[in-house]
Amino acid sequence: MISKEKEFAQLVKDNQGLIIKVSRLYTNSLEDEEDLFQEIVLQLWRSYDSFKGNSKISTWMYRVALNTAITLFRKKSKSLQTNELDINHRDFIEDDDDKQQQISLLYTVIKTLPNVERAIVMMYLDDLPYKDIAENLGITEVNARVKMNRLKKILKEKMEKHA
Repeated sequence: MISKEKEFAQLVKDNQGLIIKVSRLYTNSLEDEEDLFQEIVLQLWRSYDSFKGNSKISTWMYRVALNTAITLFRKKSKSLQTNELDINHRDFIEDDDDKQQQISLLYTVIKTLPNVERAIVMMYLDDLPYKDIAENLGITEVNARVKMNRLKKILKEKMEKHA
């Protein structure tokens, strides 16, 4: 029989990409990204016993991760009175790979979106069905589809401006 701790550790390992994406999209520095990753894992552990299996494990993890990120984002924005520079370690890495530059630009553009829209795009990019996106955000599936279609246009325009 696998212990609860080992089962949870494996769950985090199997889904760490999801946690990393949320952490990356809701922070502006590597240090903050690492802190948010740890906070998300802590919140997942605290709520692990309450997961009843009514949804997919990834859906539950997204919900916890997004709620944690948005809650910390709100707390931080209330406590900050000055504007921080939007610079991170990736800005100083020279990379000639066009694909990597496009991905970096996409993350930069996604970060300009409000929290809910950021979450919709992230889940869409992870190929989550609209049903799961809607369930995570507490909106209808139709609303999720409409929002994503609008966001595609917004992202395209922003990407073209930065290109």
